Amino acid sequence: MSLRIRQAARALVLSADRHVLLVRFEFPAGTRWALPGGGLESGESHLEAVRRELVEEVGLDDVEIGPHIWTREHHVLFIDKKWDGQREHVHLVRVDDRFEPRPAVGWDVLRSEYLHEIRWWSIDELATRSDIVWVPGDLPRLIAELERDGTPSEPIEVGG
Repeated sequence: MSLRIRQAARALVLSADRHVLLVRFEFPAGTRWALPGGGLESGESHLEAVRRELVEEVGLDDVEIGPHIWTREHHVLFIDKKWDGQREHVHLVRVDDRFEPRPAVGWDVLRSEYLHEIRWWSIDELATRSDIVWVPGDLPRLIAELERDGTPSEPIEVGG
């Protein structure tokens, strides 16, 4: 049997003062802090999906979508059992200032998708929180490498 892998797009939103915007999911398997984004709609490109998801989930519109920096594939049976996993393209999005997230779709829709909170985290704080499950799992290290080494010339394959 072949796996049914959904294509998805996510954004690493970084502010000039070294904060990252993350969303909190509450799944039956536990809490996960992840990058904003989601599955591609029919006929949609990864860039179009990132732009749409940023508006829907955090209210960020009219922003420059940066390069595809990471690719992540993970296998997990989705709650609706339609997908066995997803393959995500993560794009870098830099913003000058932290903004107050205002989801365009509203909290009822987001909660129906298991998303319950949006907040800015300082990059330094990420590395100190071993009690949190990040998605991807090594998010603090990946961001530290991005800061140290700059934008990769080719997308990096990152794990779970």
